[in-house]
Amino acid sequence: MKKIEAIIRKSKYSAVRDALHNVGVNFFSYWDVTGLGNEKEGHVYRGVSYSTSDIQRRHLSIVVNNDFEETTIKAILTAAATGEVGDGKIFVSDINECYRIRTGEKGGDTLK
Repeated sequence: MKKIEAIIRKSKYSAVRDALHNVGVNFFSYWDVTGLGNEKEGHVYRGVSYSTSDIQRRHLSIVVNNDFEETTIKAILTAAATGEVGDGKIFVSDINECYRIRTGEKGGDTLK
C-alpha cells in the first residue's frame, strides 16, 4: 500500500476532489495548512504590496493499494496543475499495514 500526500492550492481542491472520485478514490482526509514557499516576491493589488511568504494550501492524505498509485497521482497532477509557481507537491511513502477498526480485518482489502 502507498500513502500519497498532496499539498495543493486551495482553489484547486474541488477539481482534485472530483478527479479523485472519477478514478475511484472515494476516501481521503484533508486539512487546511499554511506553509512557506520558494517565491520571494510579493504581489501588488490596487497599488498595495502583499507578502506571499505565508501560503494557504490544502493537504490531502490518501492511502491506496500499490496498483492504484499511478492512477491516483496522475489524477492529482492533471487536476491541480496551473503551470504557475506554487502548484504544490506530492509525496509518496510505503504503508506496511492497514486495519479496519470495525471488523479487525487487515490488509489491502480494508481500503475498499
